[in-house]
Amino acid sequence: MPGTLAKLVRAIAAGVVLAGCAACSSTGTGSTAGPTPATAPAPAPAPAPAELTALHRLPPVTGLLFTPQLRAAEAQQKITIACMAERGYRYAPVPPPRTPGADERPQPFGFESTAPRRAAAPSVSPEAPPEPGSPETTAAYARALFGDEAKRVTAKGARLGVSRPGNGCMAEAETRLLGDGRMRWLQVRILLFEGQEQAREDVEKDPAFRTATTRWRECMDRAKVKVEDPVRVQMSLRSEAERRTSPVAAADVRCKAETGYLATAYRRLAAVQQRWLDEHPDVGRDFERLSARQGRAADEALGG
Repeated sequence: MPGTLAKLVRAIAAGVVLAGCAACSSTGTGSTAGPTPATAPAPAPAPAPAELTALHRLPPVTGLLFTPQLRAAEAQQKITIACMAERGYRYAPVPPPRTPGADERPQPFGFESTAPRRAAAPSVSPEAPPEPGSPETTAAYARALFGDEAKRVTAKGARLGVSRPGNGCMAEAETRLLGDGRMRWLQVRILLFEGQEQAREDVEKDPAFRTATTRWRECMDRAKVKVEDPVRVQMSLRSEAERRTSPVAAADVRCKAETGYLATAYRRLAAVQQRWLDEHPDVGRDFERLSARQGRAADEALGG
């Protein structure tokens, strides 16, 4: 649970309008000790980036979670800056990126390439931390921005909850964009996150997915690697150097390519996520409704 909560916090704590995180969602139990092949496998084939991108976009719950809300994020910052200025403070956050970063969606089935994941280049340089003793370091400044600690509000999903400022400029900006739908927007994002995690667990029971994993495991057996599933391979290799050079990682990626594992995995995950959305129609409906409401408010705040 703590790991799941950490991923949820990363996904939504940056604000009600920003789409999530790049953390992988993984399921697996047992030892994470690294498997060692008796002989080095053949070099891993390079996956087609366009094909992988198309597979990443199949799961619909993940698609909602990672729908860019960049214009809304820009509007929220503009409103917050103005609110802080009215209180006599300078607030200068790093602007949101103009375009979504690369490689942001989860890769929940382990390695897809032995090359490092491509990171998004920052659009601006991070702001320097405030000088000691400046207004930005005072309790009054924090209270103006984040509100009173005792007045924080909590949005809850089925299992998890996340608190947000109940007053202060950040809360005012979020309310300006979402009105009385602010807490529902937070709750919907928590529910989508929980749905994404639940679907990743449930796909392990899917017959087609289990068959794909069996084919992958048989391929790994032929490479003299004894391991239950691709997630355990990923868990056993902690550093980028290991992932680039390990024959285990190379065997994993090669076996995925030879057996069509990733295509089956993502398609079955998409089916399981769609079933979750069908069972929770209010979540998808409210996401679309509040996303549109937020977009209209952002256009008004930004002037067009």
